[in-house]
Amino acid sequence: MKPSLDHEYLFLLHEVAHLMRTRADRRARIGGMTRAQWVILLHLDRTPGLSQNELASLLEVEPITVGRLVDRLEARGVVERCPNPKDRRAWRLHLTPKAAPILQQIENYRSELHTLITAGINKSTLNTLKAGLLKMKANLAAEEGADARQKSKAAG
Repeated sequence: MKPSLDHEYLFLLHEVAHLMRTRADRRARIGGMTRAQWVILLHLDRTPGLSQNELASLLEVEPITVGRLVDRLEARGVVERCPNPKDRRAWRLHLTPKAAPILQQIENYRSELHTLITAGINKSTLNTLKAGLLKMKANLAAEEGADARQKSKAAG
């Protein structure tokens, strides 16, 4: 007999991530934004001066998608495109001071979400969960690296 889907950790992991995304979508819409715009603001806060191509790579989307999102953020006055001194064709993205209150709202939301999803879970369990997730991530990253090396050998 197969275990029910709610007891399989991969299914549960997917469901938790889905619930977190839909909740974040709703919260971002309250401020007239999207979760994707929030993610761009967070990346630019952590790494100012990214290009649209670098940002697209981080987000695993096409550059045109990032371009449209940045257009909207620029229209709101929270992101600015600055010339790239090394490449006249490219722009570097920077946050403006108007982004600060939005970043604070995002941080408040993240804190609220953390409190909600960890309620009733003791610190030891959370530490074990974190260690397990980090190991899963490392396993997948190692496999990705091995696949890339294998493809490189086959092509060369």
